[in-house]
Amino acid sequence: MTFRSLESQEGERGILARKGDRTMAGNERLIKIFEHALQQEFTGRDFFKNSLQRMGWGSAVTAFQRLIQEEEKHIEMIEKILSGLRKGSSVDLPSPKGPEEAVSPFEERAKKEFLAQCLEGSMVPEVTIFNTAWLIEKDLSEFYEKMARQTEGKAREALMYLSRWEQAHEKLFREFRDQFAEMYSKIPWGG
Repeated sequence: MTFRSLESQEGERGILARKGDRTMAGNERLIKIFEHALQQEFTGRDFFKNSLQRMGWGSAVTAFQRLIQEEEKHIEMIEKILSGLRKGSSVDLPSPKGPEEAVSPFEERAKKEFLAQCLEGSMVPEVTIFNTAWLIEKDLSEFYEKMARQTEGKAREALMYLSRWEQAHEKLFREFRDQFAEMYSKIPWGG
């Protein structure tokens, strides 16, 4: 189910747990939002796991292993939220470390080494991986942000937290995507 199909499904069913809605329909809507988020986090984690097989060396592997751990933290947080919602509770926001602490898969030196190795090996598949990763994280951060604008209280806090976390990942991948594009535009490709 895509983000857009979730939106249209909400409209068809009339599940409008907007600001101020304290009914069961409100919890049902939040459950749908967080179930969709959970599936997207599983998709992101699986993408990073599968991408490891295409990267056979140091910095990229280490970064993707850290990102898999990050996705696991997102999954754990969302599962705890869903557990509470399914019991009829409001959103119980776990208190994980802040996104600013959680998102540093590459140190500056490692970033430079990674880019140099990619250029040296002309690893175009890795460019594709990083572009796809950027799109995944971008879509998720936008989803969380949009859903946060439509909720309040702890649900809003949780969604904004997840949005900031994904924005940090998105920034990392956008930086690599842009640097790869710049590097590859300067490579002499023929005779």
